[in-house]
Amino acid sequence: MMMKQAQELQEKMQTMQARLEETETTGQSGAGMVSVTLNGKGQMRGVSIDPSLMQPGEAQVLEDLIVAAHNDAKT
Repeated sequence: MMMKQAQELQEKMQTMQARLEETETTGQSGAGMVSVTLNGKGQMRGVSIDPSLMQPGEAQVLEDLIVAAHNDAKT
């Protein structure tokens, strides 16, 4: 009986893990100019950057906005 319950619990955990991988959330920064999409496990699935941010000498601003969007998605 105990082994069957353990097996059922393991199957439920595997199902939940699969759902976490499929779940996605998007965070934004810079009034939507940068967005980051994460799955439920916190793995980054995508980044979108407004082309106007890709200017010479603006790397630090862009980097900060990516970090802020990532943190927003995690929240």
